[in-house]
Amino acid sequence: MPSEGFTTADVPDQSGKCFIVTGANTGIGFEVASALAARRARVLLACRDEAKARAAMSRIRQKTSGAELAFLPLDLADLASVRRAAELAAKEPCVDVLINNAGVQGPTLKHTAQGFEQTFGVNHLGCFAFSALMLPKLMETSGSRIVVTSSGQHKGAKIEWNDLNAQKSYRWLPRYGASKLANLLFVFELDRRLRAAGAPVTAVACHPGLVGTNLARGSWWGNIVMSLIGLLFATPTMGAWGALRAATGRVKPGGYYGPTGFSGLRGPSGEGVPSEDARNPQLAKRLWDVSVKMTRIDPGLPSVDGPS
Repeated sequence: MPSEGFTTADVPDQSGKCFIVTGANTGIGFEVASALAARRARVLLACRDEAKARAAMSRIRQKTSGAELAFLPLDLADLASVRRAAELAAKEPCVDVLINNAGVQGPTLKHTAQGFEQTFGVNHLGCFAFSALMLPKLMETSGSRIVVTSSGQHKGAKIEWNDLNAQKSYRWLPRYGASKLANLLFVFELDRRLRAAGAPVTAVACHPGLVGTNLARGSWWGNIVMSLIGLLFATPTMGAWGALRAATGRVKPGGYYGPTGFSGLRGPSGEGVPSEDARNPQLAKRLWDVSVKMTRIDPGLPSVDGPS
């Protein structure tokens, strides 16, 4: 398997393995689920909308006859739904990989069911909570992985520690960037704690590059921009390569994978370069503690003193 230049063609046979892909009904998540199903994996499409998930499953089966798929109801904007999804997923014979792909952004301030600012609440807190609740199941399988999807937008981003719920101000692109920084802080802290505990689970991060998706579906001009991005930079199929590498390829624990071409905006997957803030263990521990307090969900992994 190549150390660089990973594409869908490099995904090995996944017979007997089970993957959970959040936000799998559209965009990058759909492409990830489709590629895994084509390699004979069992894929749980963890989505909020059952009709859209089942439509996606039908499209996958049109390409891959006999694809082993299942719908897992999951609304990352509601921690009660996150708990129910984890309970359902735990009934699977095994879960080999959790791919945290789903994400939101938008120009309008919205809140989750628990009152969190939606971008941070879904992109980070929902991901944190679902990963934490799935850990016991993943621990049952040696070589299992948790994949967390970040973005190049994390670079230069700052977390508004004193205004996490946007009660003072809301600017959507900085909030999105901060949520993607949180994704990396979380996965790197998770990696440190898993390794210190000798756990059989590997935490890996990825990013898609600059991809034209429907992530900006709440904005008409955002949809136009995304369409142009898809033409000029990367399609969802290409954007899936980083996640597929992180989920099925040869990786380093705590690695970060994404496009290697055109300043990391497009092309086959290789190792990415996270920002200095993303690698800051003090920030990561602060975020971990805040996340446990906000979600009231504790992954149960002891703290690690200093960087690994």
